[in-house]
Amino acid sequence: MTAFPRHLTISAAALVLAAGAALAQETSSRGAENAEQLGRDAQDVLRRTAPGAASGQPGPSTGQPETMRILRQSGAQPIAPQSGARRSGNGSTLRPSVILPGDVLLPDPSQLAGSKKSPPTVPQIEAVRYDGGALPEGQSALTVVAQVLLDRAGISPGIIDGWRGGMSQSAIAAFESRESLPVDGEMDPQVWQALGGPEAAGLLQSYVIADDDVTGLSQPLPQDYAELAQLDRLGYIRVTEKLAERFHMDEDFLVALNPGADFAAGSVITVVDPGAKQETKVARIEVHKPTSRLAAFDAEGRMIANYPVTVGSSATPSPSGTVEVVGVALDPTYTYNPKINFKQGENDEVLILPPGPNGPVGAVWIDLSKPTYGLHGTSDPSSLFKNVSHGCVRLTNWDVEELAHLVTEGVVVEFIE
Repeated sequence: MTAFPRHLTISAAALVLAAGAALAQETSSRGAENAEQLGRDAQDVLRRTAPGAASGQPGPSTGQPETMRILRQSGAQPIAPQSGARRSGNGSTLRPSVILPGDVLLPDPSQLAGSKKSPPTVPQIEAVRYDGGALPEGQSALTVVAQVLLDRAGISPGIIDGWRGGMSQSAIAAFESRESLPVDGEMDPQVWQALGGPEAAGLLQSYVIADDDVTGLSQPLPQDYAELAQLDRLGYIRVTEKLAERFHMDEDFLVALNPGADFAAGSVITVVDPGAKQETKVARIEVHKPTSRLAAFDAEGRMIANYPVTVGSSATPSPSGTVEVVGVALDPTYTYNPKINFKQGENDEVLILPPGPNGPVGAVWIDLSKPTYGLHGTSDPSSLFKNVSHGCVRLTNWDVEELAHLVTEGVVVEFIE
């Protein structure tokens, strides 16, 4: 029996059809997957994507635009696994969330390199000037600005946190490709100009915390699925978590940007302005496994959006070849079936976990024609690029929500090896 997300929502443009089987593969057993296997996978990808390495990918064509071929040279490098506690890119302990058993977080050393520096402040971000060169190592005000500009351009940097790392570098590479610039994943004067950096304004904005922002929160969520199944909703557990996702920000960065703030209703805080959501309908999607990016194209073949993703490993791989979108479920539930999924704790019966952004599939499930596979959200946006899935494709909740309103039944999804 497969797992089906519920609460299927249909848009005026027939966005969503029947929600199909949702999650058996995403939650399949990962007993064979371990740090050693991940290390081999990472080294294999490094070998295949290193400059000058022989590529098995075809050249530019209508079926596979140059965009996704040259993203392999973006500088987004997988890294070897590291044992120990799950931690975010800046070294802080990850906030509690519903974690699928077997998840392994791979820290990004390019972010850890500058972890002892103080986070950029509002005056520093507002005073940013670009004088050439790559983004600074570690966390910086310039990287905050670059991430906001990329987000506004439809090229998601993932979480906006000011850290230079794989997500930001691959986002720059995707932008360079779309704008027909030399692709190296590094900031330079051409990229800065094309992003509108010299004229950029209003990157930060004031926001008055509303009553709705501080209500409807969940209590800290247990890890046991039987306990989760007894709840009504797997919602945000902190005001700061809720607001961070609304403005595409890392929660720690949001807090650091507002020292002394109590985040109570009526308080005025500073947040970034990631810009308006994309509105052009998507005709085709490419999931590029080696670079962990998803590109969405319009009917004319122009890339209109590009997002960082988490894909499966060799033990629990994402699909290969071409599939289609068959439906979208907003705010889906999650069905746990130990007979076809993994065994979680002592739970040996089918359980239905309630919906919510902190559920195993986040805020949205985009169902694919390959049974039990989909594109979906995540309770932990910091883990993208540093984690592996059970075969499905994970995006931040805000990115998959945007994508959900751009796709229709029959949109082709091609998985690029």
